[in-house]
Amino acid sequence: MSILESTPQEREVTCCGLATTPVTEADAVRLAPALKALGDPVRLRMASMIAAQPELCVCEIAPAFDLSSGTISHHLKLLREAGLVGSERRGTYVYYWIEHAALEVLGTLLSVDQGAAQG
Repeated sequence: MSILESTPQEREVTCCGLATTPVTEADAVRLAPALKALGDPVRLRMASMIAAQPELCVCEIAPAFDLSSGTISHHLKLLREAGLVGSERRGTYVYYWIEHAALEVLGTLLSVDQGAAQG
C-alpha cells in the first residue's frame, strides 16, 4: 500500500507525532513502506534530488550514482510504489516529481512539539 492510496481524510496521520502519541496500527501499516523506501541511502538521495526540482528526468538522476540503469530503475520503482514520487513517460525518458502530500504526512509523523520535547 502506498502512503497516498487513501482518501484525503485517511492520509491524515491520526497521531500528532512519534514523540507525542503512539502510532496507530493503521498508520503504521500505511507509513512503513515509505519509511522503508527512504531507509536506503541511494533512495534517500534520489528522493532528495527529485524533491529539489519541480521534476527530473531519469537521465539527470542516473549520472549521480555509480549504478547500472536497471538498479536505478529498481530504486525509482520502489520510491514510486511507496507513493513518494510520481512519474510520467515522455518518449524514451521517464520524468519524476516528488509527491508533496506524502512528505507532509511523513513530516507530521516526525514532527516534534518543542514544548513537549523540552519538558
